[in-house]
Amino acid sequence: MSLEPVRVVVADDQPVICAGFAALLAAQDGIEVTGTAANGRELMTLVAADPPDVALVDIRMPVLDGIEATRLITRDHPTRVLILTTFDLDAYVYDAIRAGASGFLLKDVTADRLVDGVRMIAEGSMLLGPTVSRRLVADFARGPRTSARVQVSEVLSPREYEVLLNLAQGRSNAEIADGLVISTETVKSHVAEVLRKLGLRDRIQAVVFAYENGLVRPGD
Repeated sequence: MSLEPVRVVVADDQPVICAGFAALLAAQDGIEVTGTAANGRELMTLVAADPPDVALVDIRMPVLDGIEATRLITRDHPTRVLILTTFDLDAYVYDAIRAGASGFLLKDVTADRLVDGVRMIAEGSMLLGPTVSRRLVADFARGPRTSARVQVSEVLSPREYEVLLNLAQGRSNAEIADGLVISTETVKSHVAEVLRKLGLRDRIQAVVFAYENGLVRPGD
């Protein structure tokens, strides 16, 4: 039996870009494009009618921009959002990540990188470039700190706590497995439990949670 395809919607106010990305993704095995949108309002209508696995969203759109659309989608639907932007220094990329996006890609992305990115996001991974990662860390360094270390350690098992700290440091499942000398499948299981127990959607929220609550600090 074949696996269900990754269902994707594409939203961009530039028709050529929107159609191009949609056609590229639709041509891939295991990916189904269920709709396209020219603005955030059209995107919300598509997602509400039939939530896809991934929404590929332009950050700057008329009627309803990509940031607000991301916030509403991740609040009300299981759909994961992958942001499209022209520049990795786009000031709005950071806001979109905080609104719930699982990652971002530049619009000049290669075809292979786009396809891989969509599949990664559908599987629950995060996709952040180094510029955005540094900006996230810098912001947490400037912001106020609370100490949730004791409370979190009471909710999570010692191993789950270790996995959370590794997630916050940007390590992949394979890297965590190597560091803790456990299998990648065990890591996946621990990650799922961390997210469930802390009420988090995905890995990127786990990173944000760990920094905001002082579990890790820049340079750790």
